[in-house]
Amino acid sequence: MTSQNIIIYDFEEMFNILNEIKEIFKFNLISVNNINKELIFDENKYGNYLILVKKKNNLKKYLLNTNFNRIIKIENYPIKMEKLIEILNVNLLKQEYNFKSEIKLKKYILDLNSREITGSGKSLRLTEKEVNIILFLKSKSEPQKIEVLQKEVWGYLSELETHTVETHVYRLRKKIKDIFNDENFLISQKNGYTVY
Repeated sequence: MTSQNIIIYDFEEMFNILNEIKEIFKFNLISVNNINKELIFDENKYGNYLILVKKKNNLKKYLLNTNFNRIIKIENYPIKMEKLIEILNVNLLKQEYNFKSEIKLKKYILDLNSREITGSGKSLRLTEKEVNIILFLKSKSEPQKIEVLQKEVWGYLSELETHTVETHVYRLRKKIKDIFNDENFLISQKNGYTVY
């Protein structure tokens, strides 16, 4: 499981309260009080995180590249501690689920739940087989031959015809080109296919 962090942004009272009872929950607490400094929060550094604030004024100015669905505003005081912990746990679960269901592919995001690939404000629905092709090719550092795709993605033995694989790859490449005008997402080379 990804590390879970609650980043308490310019909300020292809340940090002090949660810090006193930190042994009853499973997330880490991080206090950030630099409200006049640009900050970047991403999964590579913070894992699965939420940002807890008391007001959202001017946050976009300082929190660069932050997914604003990760920000929880606590404005109704007093709040019962059980209710606060429940809010945090539910939102961390949602973020963990979303984190595992979205895969970054160059300039695209592949959502495994909706089977949609998005980028540049456009989106494209994919079939389950197309998603499996992309995931398999993404997991490999070298181009993969049709026979390997046939065996690993379809489960076919190598004696079967390869037209099914070629047709699926051709259609996937065409869909990506038509929607995103990208001919370099799935590359066909003499030694196989690869996703860049």
